[in-house]
Amino acid sequence: MAEPRKDDEAAVHIEPEKRPSSSLDDRSKGYHEHSEADNGPARRTSVAALLRNPLTGMTEGDVIRDVDAFVDARGLSEHREVFHKGALLARVNQREDGFESVTQLTEGDKEVLRYEINHRWHQPFMLYFLVILCAGSAIVQGMDQTSVNGAQQFYFRTFQIPEEAVWQRGLLNGAPYLCSALIGCWTNAPLNKYFGRRGTIFISCFISFVAGIWMAAADSWYNLLISRFALGFAVGAKSSTTPVYAAESAPKNIRGALTMMWQMWTAFGIMLGFVVSVAFQGTDFLGADTQWRWMLGSTSIPPLFVMIQVYLCPESPRWYMEKGKWDKAFDAMRKLRSHEIQAARDMYYASKLLEVESAQREGKNLWKEFFLVKRNRRAAQSSFFVMFMQQFCAVNVIAYYSTQIFIEAGFTETQALLVSFGTGVTNWIFAIPAIYTIDTFGRRNLLLVTFPLLALCLLWCGFSFLIPDDPATGEPTTAKLGSIAAAIYLFMVAYSPGEGPVPFTYSAEAFPLYIRDVGMSFATATCWGFNFIISLTWPALSAAFTPTGGFAWYAAWNIFGWITAYFFLPETKNLTLEELDNVFSVSSRAHAKYYTEKLPWYANKYLLRRDVEPFEELYQFAEPEELATESSGVRGRKDEFVEEEKRI
Repeated sequence: MAEPRKDDEAAVHIEPEKRPSSSLDDRSKGYHEHSEADNGPARRTSVAALLRNPLTGMTEGDVIRDVDAFVDARGLSEHREVFHKGALLARVNQREDGFESVTQLTEGDKEVLRYEINHRWHQPFMLYFLVILCAGSAIVQGMDQTSVNGAQQFYFRTFQIPEEAVWQRGLLNGAPYLCSALIGCWTNAPLNKYFGRRGTIFISCFISFVAGIWMAAADSWYNLLISRFALGFAVGAKSSTTPVYAAESAPKNIRGALTMMWQMWTAFGIMLGFVVSVAFQGTDFLGADTQWRWMLGSTSIPPLFVMIQVYLCPESPRWYMEKGKWDKAFDAMRKLRSHEIQAARDMYYASKLLEVESAQREGKNLWKEFFLVKRNRRAAQSSFFVMFMQQFCAVNVIAYYSTQIFIEAGFTETQALLVSFGTGVTNWIFAIPAIYTIDTFGRRNLLLVTFPLLALCLLWCGFSFLIPDDPATGEPTTAKLGSIAAAIYLFMVAYSPGEGPVPFTYSAEAFPLYIRDVGMSFATATCWGFNFIISLTWPALSAAFTPTGGFAWYAAWNIFGWITAYFFLPETKNLTLEELDNVFSVSSRAHAKYYTEKLPWYANKYLLRRDVEPFEELYQFAEPEELATESSGVRGRKDEFVEEEKRI
């Protein structure tokens, strides 16, 4: 294999002399200045290294002095003693048993911390109440997406929109995602800035509540179009804010699992969208074909419950800190932790990370940083790819049009609604394993397994439409109907733990912290923009090329997705922020070259089942020289690092 170029190597060297012992601001500036001068992947000092633990290199005395200044400046003097303990805990935060060496802790304090390690799911009621809130917000999102699946069969007839009006039909179904891509996604930052996480969720759910009633009461197709477009204002902000709210509020040892709940409960909401289609299919006492009013109107129920609940939860402590409301931040953190020393530890640690983030942002044009810095462009390329493929893998063709697809296959309307409900159940059940597989199997590997399976299922489904009908009755055979249904069900089985959870998780961790808002807005807009394209074009695509041609088209995109993921998509599983800086600094050309050279190795090992020598890894990271607590004499090892702020 060719020797990698120096600028493609991913090594991190941290020089002790770059780390003065006490002043965090000075240390941040030193790191910041060095990163400005050296943007290459082998840069010796990284701001991301400081983000792993801003207290690295400080003695216990330094920490105590910093805490005294911290509590005096922020009006927290009455909590001085507990912040002393919390800060010393934050100093050894990267070692699970690091608290055992903190002499200022009582035996009772240590028992609390031991219990935290051994019973990580034993958390305060308020934290789980907040989790329920976030789950409700995700359910709103999913239900808004799929309630249209069954409703469209009825409102097309109500407003006399013929099958030939394929673009009109597509626009009605896709209007929310057009609004979200053009406007909704870009409201995330200002809404969060002025109204907080809770306020943004409340406003988004209020819009969903009003839009649901508006859709149900629409008296013309263009009134329905406007109401569905208005629904899009809620989609972008809610999908960006809710996972962040959960991540900022959860303790680090269950943060990943709680953040991943967004995908699982969105899938549950998607299932509920199919449930209401089945439940209201016979509710026509308001007149013929009025079932759609109940289907769309029912989407106002979940956001109403979220709105009632949201202000009973504490605001994100991090948002309070950003606004300088330190007393409220500590009150909120205490409600979300079992003991006040845990609250002080997590709040003090988060405050230090905020100082480093501010140093990163200082003097920078974030838009220029996003487009002109190679590491950021590479992250954007990868994030946009996974978001694009989440749509062009064809999942939302099924989510929005499965009832119509099953009717075209030969199912009756009632049968089509029931079978569509089954796709929603399948999607939810198989989304649950993603909580575990995404951090064990890896993002890239999940996609490499997912895309070929999705392509095969789509080809299977498409060509099943060519199975001849029964010559005696002219009706579709049981084999034809069963084959189409089985293909779509297996498609959902493959999608749910793979291309389902990967895009939002990947995008949230790919961008550096200081441009993450910009990056996530772009990534989310990409997702909803192509979602609109799928919604708009499927009726025309199916009419022009038949369902067989339409499914074959998207099967080809899944093959494209596999090729692109294999050659160009970096893995981000279990990597620190510092390592991701280096991973995304490796050029696409170097990445593709490496995996081209590795193809024969894969063939020999997995196809021919031969014993082969291990292939040299693309990323080879140097061990940091000093990531331990100097005063306690405990040296940190790389394999002891736990995921802390990866998804914030």
